[in-house]
Amino acid sequence: MQIAIVGTGYVGLVSGACFAEMGVDVACVDIDTQKIENLKKGIIPIYEPGLDEMVVRNAKAGRLKFSTSLPAILDEVDVVFSAVGTPPDKDGSADLQYVYEVARTIGRNMNKYVCVITKSTVPVGTAYQVKEIIQEELDRRGVSIPFDVASNPEFLKEGDAINDFMSPDRVVVGIESERTQKLMTQLYRPFLLNNFRVIFMDIPSAEMTKYAANAMLATRISFMNDIANLCERVGADVNMVRKGISSDSRIGTKFLYSGIGYGGSCFPKDVRALIKIAEKQGYTMHVLQAVDAVNELQKEVLYTKLQTLIPNGSLAGKTIALWGLAFKPNTDDMREAPSLVLIRKLLQAGCTVRLFDPVAMEEARKAIDRSINASLQQDIYFASDIYDTVNDADALMLVTEWKEFRMPNWEIVKKLMKNHIVLDGRNIYDKKEISEMGFTYEGVGV
Repeated sequence: MQIAIVGTGYVGLVSGACFAEMGVDVACVDIDTQKIENLKKGIIPIYEPGLDEMVVRNAKAGRLKFSTSLPAILDEVDVVFSAVGTPPDKDGSADLQYVYEVARTIGRNMNKYVCVITKSTVPVGTAYQVKEIIQEELDRRGVSIPFDVASNPEFLKEGDAINDFMSPDRVVVGIESERTQKLMTQLYRPFLLNNFRVIFMDIPSAEMTKYAANAMLATRISFMNDIANLCERVGADVNMVRKGISSDSRIGTKFLYSGIGYGGSCFPKDVRALIKIAEKQGYTMHVLQAVDAVNELQKEVLYTKLQTLIPNGSLAGKTIALWGLAFKPNTDDMREAPSLVLIRKLLQAGCTVRLFDPVAMEEARKAIDRSINASLQQDIYFASDIYDTVNDADALMLVTEWKEFRMPNWEIVKKLMKNHIVLDGRNIYDKKEISEMGFTYEGVGV
């Protein structure tokens, strides 16, 4: 089978590489000429463990190709996945201009049957709008060419995306024809030989499933952060509470860790988009509004704790070290990262900040340039390693739980720091152990 994937961002590139790994002939298409030229040279635009090797291997084998022109390859493919970006508009709703442009391009240039599958996260009803656009373009041309549309939302975790794609716990496909079902069965069967877990449903339900899944996971995170904040006030330990409730089989263990809020390209955007989808239907998503509000407040929790630990709460002139900048480990994604909120608030308070992340330093520089006033950036120092970060620092904030931060040499850290305050935003350290070493320790909910 030959397929095209439009969009070489996180979803498109991972999907293309994984399909090619299973023997599918894949053409990845993007209008960004520089990105395509880099991909042809084996230069990967994102950090995802194992992705660079997979791209290079399959490109060398001829199964994975890169192009800037969808019309040039449209006659060669049976399936076109639309994996272009759907960035949030100013009001939080999804911007679908790129999705619609892909549809117009297909309608203007197709000469034979093709199945058009939306893989981007899009509001309910988008696939039908794509269908209308393609049909309008065919009508303008005065031709009658059969085609199908479908929805195949992705459920990839950044940092573990290849494993998620190659061994999915389920594949959701929204269809409206038997022909599409056969195509998608053929495409996904190699991934699910022992247990075929493709769930076929109507298209609107598939589109809603993606939003509902991310909203549920985001809800669990904000719920536990709310519980953590209450635990501190009543003298409870959120880690013990988590163990107690996660042993209930109805609840389970996933996404029950308290911390400093979620970020990334999915949860914040999808929660707000679902709220906007509901508003357009005259309905209020009260729970999700609270989920989003709790998350935004939680990103400031380490800053608030620091104020209570500094005499008179005055942070002016203090030096604060941050370990971890990406929104989660094993990615360089800085979108909606809690670190950006902390950096901004610390700089506005007159602090000098020292920053280190094992992977995301380049992306962090770009994100800081976009989101923080240039006049404040003179007080930022990008460190070379974890110990360089804490040199002469008044406090250390653990922001992203990379493995290399789990067991530092605390004696070296103590010698390098001016004052010995540790704010653990992910609860990865033992409070008793750190305190016995002479540090003032604060976690979240403990």
